[in-house]
Amino acid sequence: MTAVADPYAEARPAPAGRFLYGLNPLAKFAAPLPAMAALVFARDLTTPLVFLALAYLVVIVGARWTWRLAAVLLAAVPLGVLLVGFGMSVWVDAARVDGTAPVLQAGGWTLYSGALQIGMATALRLGAIVALALMAGLTTTGPDLVRALVQQLRVPYRVGYTALAAFRFVPRFRYELDVIRQAHRVRGSYGGRGPFAAVARGAGYLVPLLAGAIRHAERVALAMDSRAFGAYPDRTERHLVPWRVRDTVFVAASWVVTAALLVAVWPRG
Repeated sequence: MTAVADPYAEARPAPAGRFLYGLNPLAKFAAPLPAMAALVFARDLTTPLVFLALAYLVVIVGARWTWRLAAVLLAAVPLGVLLVGFGMSVWVDAARVDGTAPVLQAGGWTLYSGALQIGMATALRLGAIVALALMAGLTTTGPDLVRALVQQLRVPYRVGYTALAAFRFVPRFRYELDVIRQAHRVRGSYGGRGPFAAVARGAGYLVPLLAGAIRHAERVALAMDSRAFGAYPDRTERHLVPWRVRDTVFVAASWVVTAALLVAVWPRG
């Protein structure tokens, strides 16, 4: 695969102090993998708490602070951990933890502290894994990920860019659905209110949306054919997503920190 320029740094410069945007997408996926694998086997509360805090620190320092990020970090993840933890606690076999102190009683049912600890440990593991995944999920675009897979991992470009073209159908469908809704309102086909009217409106959107999808697919196919897509084993890349020294440093430092934290907090025996 050949390329004539390296516009990656100039095309989308990273915000000052937000280092995650300037890293290769594969580096952001590879860095938390050992921690995620270790969390699958962790059974205590301390280990997932430590990695959850570490993930929060990296995301807050390395990602641009937005309302979306604030909602995920301050509301979605904590509420998800609490709900999953309580749900898991309810499902724990009471016979295994009936020697611990009771926390909640309702009739003949008792929630023991041991069950609550097991449920919260499970929820914290899931929350820590999700938070670690946010390092890449919140700072990586789909096109850059596909380019990195093609350029660094040698994924066939026929596979990568076909998947990218399919992924880009989603915003196109959203736009066409908005256009169809507006056209129905202009023509007085709103259909009234209530659940049955909503179902009828949704059914009326299907045919024009399907027709638009077919037209869009034909245009994409013609555009790819006109550019000889798939005719050669590789193609010249317009945008490079290079693997730099800082990517290697980030991955190595993440793995070293992960190993050090596991040695420090992993329960003995």
